Amino acid sequence: MFTDLFWAYLAAITLLTVTPGVDTLLVMRNTGRGGLGDGCITSAGICTGLFIHATLSALGISILLVETAWAFSALKWAGAIYLVWLGISSLRRAMAQGSGGPGVETTAPDRRRVPAMTAFREGLLSNVLNPKTALFYMALLPQFIDPAGNAFQQSLILAGVHFLLAMLWQCGLAWVVYRFRGIGAHPRLRKALNALTGGFFVAIGAKLATA
Repeated sequence: MFTDLFWAYLAAITLLTVTPGVDTLLVMRNTGRGGLGDGCITSAGICTGLFIHATLSALGISILLVETAWAFSALKWAGAIYLVWLGISSLRRAMAQGSGGPGVETTAPDRRRVPAMTAFREGLLSNVLNPKTALFYMALLPQFIDPAGNAFQQSLILAGVHFLLAMLWQCGLAWVVYRFRGIGAHPRLRKALNALTGGFFVAIGAKLATA
């Protein structure tokens, strides 16, 4: 099948997975918001989106998106708007948090859980609406497909490998954030971290829209 190409794919996908990006920020933010479960469910949503990109790549729709200017622009703007919305949500949360002294609401906000579907949807949309992921799967994935085999089946297998690696990495990051969440328990520090994360999301969304 495509055994000879697998190790090269594994190396490439590992480097892509551990490179910090929007997905990393989202998992860390949601872990701080609702705990380890929130972060891992967000990661599951992100990684599920990989199968959508793999399917579109195998069916050739990704190429159509890239070669059709209006379709790619629509995807880019949808992703940019979503990132800005995530950023504004974080900024609003930062503004809503108090800046009281030590001991005032030090842990309760960090344990606030949101519905699992909300965290999953945030992760899924973050990945699906990311044109960089679509470009990656369109440009890189076909390089590791054996033309003599079933392209659709191979694409899903490779996406499955990416899914496992990304889940391990992102859930590991979520555990680290959860384990040391007490470091950011002070309301002022929590407020600053939410503001910083929100600012990053807005900046990335703006950059994506103007790229």
